[in-house]
Amino acid sequence: MTAPIPEAKTPGKFAIYRGATAPTFAEIDVMDTVGVTPQLEATFGALGEAGIDEGQTVKLLFSTPGFSLTYAWFRSAFPLPRHSHDADCLYYIIAGSLHLGSETLGAGDGFFVPADMAYTYVPGPEGVEVLEFRNADHFNIKFLAANPAFWERAVETVKTQLPAWRTQPRPQDQAAPAPVAAE
Repeated sequence: MTAPIPEAKTPGKFAIYRGATAPTFAEIDVMDTVGVTPQLEATFGALGEAGIDEGQTVKLLFSTPGFSLTYAWFRSAFPLPRHSHDADCLYYIIAGSLHLGSETLGAGDGFFVPADMAYTYVPGPEGVEVLEFRNADHFNIKFLAANPAFWERAVETVKTQLPAWRTQPRPQDQAAPAPVAAE
């Protein structure tokens, strides 16, 4: 059953959304996968059997014509393949860290990816939580990792990481408590 997409009733009007009741991407039709070959479809099946879904939580928080806001939590070492979207994406890191090329980004950092530009990142040791702002309410994802060796490593990574993913707390829950002032 497809859940309703949380959206403003009238574009440009005040709206409230609640993260606790936001649907996951698996529950709604907000993203189309394009260019999937039979070989890639079989690989997605192998990733599913290995437990890939336990390494990610992706929810649509809000959508209105021409704009959407997504929350994503990727557990440590999640094998996010190189991909692109047909919409501009602005990412803001809430907690945790990620490696983007030679850069390490943490809470309060972000990055912009224009439409149709390929990218990937690797969540840090505590995982990463990001907000994804898009200039579209419906968009696609196109996977560009055509190398079979990448997909084989991705399946092995999922199998290896699965036990840790099942107990890994969200990065924002791992933050050290603020120091107590001395009296």
